[in-house]
Amino acid sequence: MAEAERIKALGEASESRAPYAVNQATIGTWLDAMGYDNDRFRQGEAPPSMAQVWTMPGLGRRRPPEDPLSRMTEMLTAEGYTAVLGTNCEQTYERYLRVGEEVRVTSALDSVVGPKSTGMGVGYFVTSRNTWYVDHPDGTAEKVATMLFRVLKFVPKEKSA
Repeated sequence: MAEAERIKALGEASESRAPYAVNQATIGTWLDAMGYDNDRFRQGEAPPSMAQVWTMPGLGRRRPPEDPLSRMTEMLTAEGYTAVLGTNCEQTYERYLRVGEEVRVTSALDSVVGPKSTGMGVGYFVTSRNTWYVDHPDGTAEKVATMLFRVLKFVPKEKSA
C-alpha cells in the first residue's frame, strides 16, 4: 500500500499522445467491427466510446514507463499477484471527437483496495483514472472524456481435484 500511495502522490503521472489524428478510416473500421452504423459517424465525428482507441499503445508500442496502472500491476505481480481480471470501466464523454483532432491522455492511479478475498482468489483492486484532451492552437486544453478503469490483481485459487 505504501507503493500505491507513492504512485498516487505523483498525480497525473503519465501522458501519451495519439500517434494519429482522429480519422475517418479508423472510425469506419471501428463501426464495422462493432456492427454499428450511424450516418453521423460516417461524416466526420467519432463515436464517444472510441476515446480510448486513439491513444491505445497498439502492437509494437508500449505504455510510457511512468504509467501508474502498469507500475502498480507490475509491483503486485512481483509480490505474487500474477493474475489479472478486468472488473469494470466507467466512462464520461464531454463531447464527440472530430476528424483531424489530435488527442492526448493523462493517466493517474486513483485507488488500490485490498487485500480482498474474491471468488477468483485474494487480490487488490487497482483503479486508474484517465483523462483525454484535445489541445487547441491558442494553448488551451479541452477535456473530452474520462475513464475510471478497475482491475483485480490476484493470486488464483488452487483448483480442487
